[in-house]
Amino acid sequence: MLERTLQDLNRLRQIAYAVARHGFGSYLEKTRLRDVLGRDAPPVEGAPPPPPDHKTAARFRQLLAELGPTFTKLGQLLSTRPDVLPSHWIDELEALQDDCPPLPIAEVLHQIERGLGHPVEELFASLDEVPLASASIAQVHRAVTHAGEPVVVKVQRPRIREQIESDLALLHYLARLLEAVIEETGIYTPTDIIEEFDRTVHEELDFGNEARNAREMRDAAVGRKVVVIPRVHAELSSPTILTLDYVEGTKISDVRPENGHDLEQVAKNVIETSFRQLFEDGLFHGDPHPGNILVLPDDRIALLDFGLVGRLTRAQQEALVTLIVAVALRDPDTVARLLNRIGVPDSHTPIADFREDIRAILDRYLGLKLDEIRSATLLRDLLDLAIRHRIRIPKEYAVLAKASITIEGIIRRIYPKLDVLEVGLPYAKELLLSRFNPSDASGMLMKSLLKLQGLAEDVPSQLSQILVDLEGGKFRVNVAGEAMDRIGGHVRALGVMVFLGLLAAGLTVGGLVVLASRSAPVLGWLALGSAVVLSALAAAYHAASQRLRKISLRQLLQR
Repeated sequence: MLERTLQDLNRLRQIAYAVARHGFGSYLEKTRLRDVLGRDAPPVEGAPPPPPDHKTAARFRQLLAELGPTFTKLGQLLSTRPDVLPSHWIDELEALQDDCPPLPIAEVLHQIERGLGHPVEELFASLDEVPLASASIAQVHRAVTHAGEPVVVKVQRPRIREQIESDLALLHYLARLLEAVIEETGIYTPTDIIEEFDRTVHEELDFGNEARNAREMRDAAVGRKVVVIPRVHAELSSPTILTLDYVEGTKISDVRPENGHDLEQVAKNVIETSFRQLFEDGLFHGDPHPGNILVLPDDRIALLDFGLVGRLTRAQQEALVTLIVAVALRDPDTVARLLNRIGVPDSHTPIADFREDIRAILDRYLGLKLDEIRSATLLRDLLDLAIRHRIRIPKEYAVLAKASITIEGIIRRIYPKLDVLEVGLPYAKELLLSRFNPSDASGMLMKSLLKLQGLAEDVPSQLSQILVDLEGGKFRVNVAGEAMDRIGGHVRALGVMVFLGLLAAGLTVGGLVVLASRSAPVLGWLALGSAVVLSALAAAYHAASQRLRKISLRQLLQR
């Protein structure tokens, strides 16, 4: 236990040094982290200022990269959440490279044998010593089974779980520390982000989750001729080893017409696959960057790496369909109400202001081809707008927004004349019409009618109950506001200082009376000493409340 504590403290020192070195020393000072680490903690006042052309987001990316695998993964998670960070931070964090020096082949063989319980020679006919890729959590080798099937084997690095667990404990501590010194956290707190990262990274450490994702996506894609999902070899997989079919193809960012590829068809295949995953399966690839999409010689596409897969419920699919149709019809009122309904407003949002902002976005984008759009995408702008109006978007929609932005960027590179909405709108209309099909097996029409009937029956009785409560004096309205909370905080602080002052005054008077009577001089000096201590505490409390200002997260993220 003591050894683990010392290791954590040493790791915390490393983090503090890196934070100060990358120009975040002033924020480190406000967290009072030096009080925890001791006098030999990194000095922050004399830290050289960052170069003027070094933006805050870029320095943050460099900081995460320096701190190692756990923090690199945290940056990659944040890069998939445009609802948490501004777009220029997302763009910067996307550049985080998860490359690591490859493991020696002896360690790889030992990990395979340990994970699958048999010697490598019994499991594979051959295994390439040179890895196809080497990342912080795992590295990938090409192999051939004894049945002659080419496969890829994903091998988890040894001791990576222990390292991540240690860093996660520190991240939870730092998140709680930040919440005490951050002026405003928007609609997400540091603890919320770290808890989600904790769940995500533990899912990634268990390759069984990725295997299930791959199987579900492969089962859903049965019968579709435009997409290939590699098969999982269950007998050659475990929580630390994952074996899938090897797919031969060209990375989508490298396809060229001179290589015999029809770029328009490739782009349409990407769109069809994406929309069918959304509107038919409710299961979509959450990280479709160019390295995870291969183009086969016949222009079909193959998807790789299923560590991040998004899932939409039927209700979420329907909300998304209605949103797309409303965007296509230039209906800002419906778009505003949908975004307000599918999200969780942090405070009252004036729907009129929200609607007018959406109208401005729709007027700016609709009717343009992808090669005519020079600024951020429509989806990102809508998401940024919802955040600006303090509407918390569910994680599934945020992951979908990031995946859609990535897909749009890929299509812009290979075939910018394709109109994504025009190609995808028929799929949305198909799902929308199926909702009101009486023969629909899911019974959505009947469910909607039942909800309408229940609403018609419940509203009169609920309204009557409200009137009865109002008449009987049982109806209460609670009023809350940020200004009132601040006033309450000031009143509490004033109460603390007045209480300490009264105690100090009482002890001073009492001590002087006792000393004057000469009956118990020790008791008198003790009362005066206590009064001095209480006065000092009141003065320190007042000074600290004036001097220690919280970090402005909004100003930091705007840099």
